[in-house]
Amino acid sequence: MLLSKKILILFFLLSITAFSQEKITLSGTVYDNKNNETLIGVSIYFPEINIGTTTNQYGFYSITIPKGNYQVQVSYLGFSTIVASLKLLEKTTKNFKLKEATESLDEIVLETNIEKLNIRTPQMSVNKLSSATIKQIPVVLGEADIIKSLILLPGVTSAGEGASGFNVRGGAADQNLILLDEAIVFNSSHLFGFFSVFNPDVIKDVKLFKGGIPAKYGGRLSSVLDIYQKEGNSKDFNVTGGIGLVSSRLLIEGPIEKEKISFLIGGRSSYAHLFLPLFDNDNIAYFYDLNTKLNYRINYRNSVFFSGYFGKDFFGISENFINTYGNQVANLRWNHLFSDKLFSNLSLIYSDYFYGLTLDFVGFEWDSGITNYNIKYDFNHYVNDKIKLSYGINNIYTKFNPGKIIPNREDSGIVAEKLIDKYANEFAFYLNTEHKISDKFRMQYGLRYSNFTRLGQDELNVYANNEAVIYNQEFKRYESATLTGIENFERSDVIASFNNLEPRVSMSYIIDDFTSVKASYNRMVQYLHLLSNTASPTPLDVWAPSGKYIKPQLLDQYAVGYFKSFKDGKYTLETEAFYKDIQNRIDYINGANLVANNEIETVILNGKARAYGLEMLLKKNEGDFQGWFSYTLSRSEQLTSGRTANEPGINNSEWYSTPFDKTHDFSINASYKLNEKWKFNSNFVFQTGQPANYPVGQYEIQGLNVPIFDDNRRNADRLPAYHRLDISATLTPKKNKNRKWQGEWVFGIYNLYGRQNAASLAFRQNQETFRNEAVQTSIFGIVPSVTYNFNF
Repeated sequence: MLLSKKILILFFLLSITAFSQEKITLSGTVYDNKNNETLIGVSIYFPEINIGTTTNQYGFYSITIPKGNYQVQVSYLGFSTIVASLKLLEKTTKNFKLKEATESLDEIVLETNIEKLNIRTPQMSVNKLSSATIKQIPVVLGEADIIKSLILLPGVTSAGEGASGFNVRGGAADQNLILLDEAIVFNSSHLFGFFSVFNPDVIKDVKLFKGGIPAKYGGRLSSVLDIYQKEGNSKDFNVTGGIGLVSSRLLIEGPIEKEKISFLIGGRSSYAHLFLPLFDNDNIAYFYDLNTKLNYRINYRNSVFFSGYFGKDFFGISENFINTYGNQVANLRWNHLFSDKLFSNLSLIYSDYFYGLTLDFVGFEWDSGITNYNIKYDFNHYVNDKIKLSYGINNIYTKFNPGKIIPNREDSGIVAEKLIDKYANEFAFYLNTEHKISDKFRMQYGLRYSNFTRLGQDELNVYANNEAVIYNQEFKRYESATLTGIENFERSDVIASFNNLEPRVSMSYIIDDFTSVKASYNRMVQYLHLLSNTASPTPLDVWAPSGKYIKPQLLDQYAVGYFKSFKDGKYTLETEAFYKDIQNRIDYINGANLVANNEIETVILNGKARAYGLEMLLKKNEGDFQGWFSYTLSRSEQLTSGRTANEPGINNSEWYSTPFDKTHDFSINASYKLNEKWKFNSNFVFQTGQPANYPVGQYEIQGLNVPIFDDNRRNADRLPAYHRLDISATLTPKKNKNRKWQGEWVFGIYNLYGRQNAASLAFRQNQETFRNEAVQTSIFGIVPSVTYNFNF
């Protein structure tokens, strides 16, 4: 009997071993044949067994399938599909090189411009844009712009022309995590929002997560904008650039050692200020930035990358007012392949945002900024054909410089002052699973653990009852509390510590090959806060960490969606409904002063916020005529209740619209290829006017009419609706076709019908009629542009 049991156990173990031996692992990397760039999101699919996978952000893939002979399809948007026969009898490494579709099939060139929808993946609330798509969208002053392109997508809005940042699903601009080669970018705008800091020639991949955010990302509530730079052409030297009316750009890339070491360096600069002296104008307004990348493929298992971005803005009114600000980021990365199933990436990252201001007529200089040091180690573990794991750790040390005032001349009369520096450390661990439960049902689920520690600083303000804001019953208003003392700390001391679990889950049910329904939930925590009482961020706004008086913001977001592909992918439809609930959203007391305030906690109250809406995106992906229509119906509101029954809260403890609430938002983007020489593009944008505060009355004092505003009626009015139409035409001379130098002319008109969109409304007394009047400020009328792009 005992022998029989042993035989049965041995037979069972042998059966398992035999079964496991029936499967092998195929892995490798997919490259662009033209320049050896790795390709992100390439599909590797085996139609006979209906199994597939995609490459990760470094072009690596791994898939485990039964032994046998197969046809494999390797496909990527804008590239010719490879169909190859493989005899897979043992563990195999297979790299693929894809050729651009334009090299062989001119009729499908435009497929590179609109991204197709992956019906089966559980990932939802994600938009991906290619560099080619971004470059075709007409924008102000002819400069292709990532941020302006994103605003054409559902759920994404801006605060208006000349405003920096963007808003996602009713969230604030500081609730977006912006990553450039994994490094945090704190300010994404040049010239206060006219341009973004991302050079389109340098960009390889752009992905915006609005919901269902994987567990590897954290630290912000609304979205993740994940951008990767190109790695550099390791086959041939290549130069790309463009010359425009107000700015130009140049990109140089090539091999240091062919197929092994490559470099990339790209720069941009604006120069419109050089012409101002011709008009007797000594003001300045310009920017420059520099992108760098060094890629060393040591061997099949190891690659090292160094990437960097350095940008700076200058704005000055004669020599009396000079403003400078910019970002600096650097990342040293090591890719290592432990096995054909385990891929890793180790990154050492530096990020700095600085802001400087010189007021010569007052006699002082102002300097502030935020700096962080980040180490992260990520793993992709391809367990089998049904389960893929991602896990890793991340630690960010941050220094906050709220500001320093320095007298810049002997007679300034300004006393030097340094606001207290703040320090914090954020540690996180995450585990994420992509699980194919059946042919119909797939899930992505994970958990992120985060710990935020507010570290010791030289001085910390102390208030009675630990309340930095008090309510004055006599005057019926909130006021800053009076300082009662100062605490001193060593840098290693802990002022406050927060721990949070952040679960994430998304799922898809495939109705058929062309239809699926999806749902997702994610919790996010944000420990850093941009203190701003304007509709969009300004360089003078201050980042502050959570601590004794400022709580972390917590988000719970729910989303459901219906996804449909028509006519073999020629048309796609995405619809999603979402609901966001936010705790501890920062609010400000009436009359709050945020500039150079060393007691910033005395003007802040913690409230809550919510946003909900419906999004739709309809796209035509193929043919000479392509484009998309997007529409969002949403609300974004905030509520700050009284802390006790005797306090009224903000706005009488009633919900009010956030500054970024846009009820209706729709856009149309269309492109048409007339022939080999001419391509035409256009986009139309309509948004409900942003919330505003109008006077509720007026009073007269010494002959002056003074408008009256109701502090308990926040954002109850709106600016006029925003809309505009942009068009562009691209001319590619036929003579370029068979020579190395490739050039094109891009002619554009921004705001074709000259809509005077309101950036703001100011209320003042007319000096002639002595009556109060509303004065609208508009940034742009009709703006024509001409740009020459080249490549050789």
